[in-house]
Amino acid sequence: MNETDNRFVIAALYKFVKLPDFMELKEPLLKRCLDLRLKGTFLLAAEGINGAVAGSREGVDGILQYLQSDPRFDGLEYKESGAGACPFHRMKVKVKNEIVSMGIDDVDPEKIKGKYVEPENWNEVIAQPDTLILDIRNRYESNIGGFKNAVSPPISAFREFPEYAENTLDPGQHKRIAMFCTGGIRCEKASSYLLNRGFAEVVQLQGGILSYLEKIDPEDSLWEGECFVFDGRVAIDHDLEQGDYAQCFACRRPITQEDMASEKYQPGVSCPHCHDDLSVEQRKRFGERQRQVELAASRGEKHIGGGQKTAT
Repeated sequence: MNETDNRFVIAALYKFVKLPDFMELKEPLLKRCLDLRLKGTFLLAAEGINGAVAGSREGVDGILQYLQSDPRFDGLEYKESGAGACPFHRMKVKVKNEIVSMGIDDVDPEKIKGKYVEPENWNEVIAQPDTLILDIRNRYESNIGGFKNAVSPPISAFREFPEYAENTLDPGQHKRIAMFCTGGIRCEKASSYLLNRGFAEVVQLQGGILSYLEKIDPEDSLWEGECFVFDGRVAIDHDLEQGDYAQCFACRRPITQEDMASEKYQPGVSCPHCHDDLSVEQRKRFGERQRQVELAASRGEKHIGGGQKTAT
């Protein structure tokens, strides 16, 4: 497939389901993905599956059919978008302790989680004055887009959410919470965590921002800005097309043209967001990585760097 002339289908999916044999699922899943010429990442854990892959229409349909041949994967939360070039470098299947890392043992979305709100009903829900609209994504994601009046926790990783909730949210004060994230998976765990700790009403945007952008006409939309995605596109607009942001390959944050004009920006090494926090060792390591990227480009090759994270 010519990666510049053809559209790639990008599929994001997850499901919380008990997988005691998750380690044995790794190699067959990887082989099937490679046979279908897919690129991206799947995470497998005892609590379920999470992933994003890109490829041809036939390839994506093939992996979906493969997964759903296992009855445990019926009802996968699934969404698609497209791109003119493949946003992933290679295909990986990883086994993890969690399919989205929170680090809390008593959180189980299969037992308890927030009520789903369909994208078509989301505007009405967040318009209610007694509702706390909670963006549970990382701060660098929230900085480039969100829903008006949403509260964005000052966190840089999802594992920091429980501490934020413990110190900031109050079941007595926050009677109704409406939360959202990119694709819905982080809301499953965050809502379970809050309900277990006495919050009375927690609802979540089903399918996340990606489903909202897909289903809601821009004229009716309450979304502002772009949506950060964990792949080579960096961000997407309301039409699910690649947005205007680039990415710093040192800290992985989205960056603007203004950021790239800063004296603190050095391709592959630093940007205004991370420049002052990098050690001498990190600068040296990132500089060498960038040198290898440039050498590969001069040979007409693609250098495979740190890869993309998977989180929706």
